[in-house]
Amino acid sequence: MSRTSNTIRNMKFALVGQMAGILISFASRKVFVMFLSAEYLGLDGLFSNILSMLALAELGVGTAIVYSLYKPIAERNFEEIKSLMRLYKNIYTAVGFFILATGCALTPFLHLFIRDMPKIPYIRLIYLIYVVHSAISYFFTYKRSLIIADQQRYIATVYRYGFYFIMNIEQIIVLWLTRSFIFFLLLQAANTLLENILLSRKADSLYPYLKDKDVFPLSYDVKSEIRKNVFAMVFHKVGGVIVFGTDNILISKLVGLTAVGIYSNYMLIRNALNIVTGLIFQSISASFGNLNTLAAEERKRDIFHIINFIGAWIFGFCSICLALLINPFISLWLGEGYLFSPPIVFWFVLAFYVSGMRTACLTVRDVMGIFWYDRYKPLFEVSINIIASIALGRSFGVAGILAGTVISTMTTCFWVEPLVLYRHGLHAPVRTFFVRYGIYTLITVLAGAVTIVLCKFTPPSGIMGFGAKLAICAVVPNAIFTVCYFRTSEFKHLLSIAMDMIRNR
Repeated sequence: MSRTSNTIRNMKFALVGQMAGILISFASRKVFVMFLSAEYLGLDGLFSNILSMLALAELGVGTAIVYSLYKPIAERNFEEIKSLMRLYKNIYTAVGFFILATGCALTPFLHLFIRDMPKIPYIRLIYLIYVVHSAISYFFTYKRSLIIADQQRYIATVYRYGFYFIMNIEQIIVLWLTRSFIFFLLLQAANTLLENILLSRKADSLYPYLKDKDVFPLSYDVKSEIRKNVFAMVFHKVGGVIVFGTDNILISKLVGLTAVGIYSNYMLIRNALNIVTGLIFQSISASFGNLNTLAAEERKRDIFHIINFIGAWIFGFCSICLALLINPFISLWLGEGYLFSPPIVFWFVLAFYVSGMRTACLTVRDVMGIFWYDRYKPLFEVSINIIASIALGRSFGVAGILAGTVISTMTTCFWVEPLVLYRHGLHAPVRTFFVRYGIYTLITVLAGAVTIVLCKFTPPSGIMGFGAKLAICAVVPNAIFTVCYFRTSEFKHLLSIAMDMIRNR
């Protein structure tokens, strides 16, 4: 199949799976807040953040090895694939046991992460279940990367969202019958382990050579490249985990656990959008990896501009929708008591936008394997983020913590990542990127302003008001984007693909 066909197929499965996942996760969260307090939500966000710190043990090995898989897959070099997968298995098994041991060792120090320890029974047992779940997520999962790198992500998507849907149904039933958070978490761990085992078996059936006992050591050149990429990815991994994994910890210490619980509902919506948009770019990544191995420089640049255009449209549209719909939706979904103020929502949406606009650069950077050149960038990003978030968080609470994340992104990632990509990957002047970024942002602001004005004529609250705002947000930004972009080569290229799909149905 062509790269475009693989990308479209992977994208279809990803979007359908995530839509089902979003619906069931919102239903599960509604049942959760019916039977458990906001402090339980706060624990979920806090413990997840703590364990994301321990996930640093992975050191970016997965990204480095997936990059190393593109070339042998394109060349059908099964021996090298087997060797890479053996290395991947050994590292991920070690990471799983490290997280299990280190996570358990942190149990006596939980009070250091919480401003006021809640009166929740068995809180340390709850934390240990989180540790076990985090650890087992690394077992049996390494073969998933081979399926994805081989442009077959839709298979992993079916397993992921099939089990996710079943797990949420089970959790809803358990909460309804028992009101037990512990049983809720045990189901989560059991489903993760079962999914990994069954997907591993599926990989064995797709790639029977993985069961061969004769596996040769990797060549010196391949091992050297992996070591170099892993060394660079350590910095990127540390930066990503600290910048995006400390918000709940800071909110817990500076504001309180209840605020973490409220924030977790906003993050559930943001993460749902991130997963949907991420799946789109992940569906593209394996095809671009194949393209990067075989295509000319100009072709790579053209495809990147299309990917970047897709990102600008998606994240512009989603940001407008978040700004106008997130509070009305949460009000209908969970009630007025779970709402943040407009300033917090503003910084929340801005953080989503500036993070999302990085996605095209990061996707292509990872595929092209150019992690080395900006390896020290995360050190500056993390330093700025921690200093700004703590300083602003003490004065402005949650809004200040989110503003710190925006500041660290705009002073580092915003200009370093495209500069490295254009200089070392695309071999072209970077000013093209910044001009496009400015144009895309201005058009997004214009579309957002028009949408906000029109939404002022809708009912201020209630399901009718939300429905009217939803309709305006669905139509107006996309209409403005179409008018502004329809003459661009990127829009014409995507339109031709869409027309081909319609004709070939």
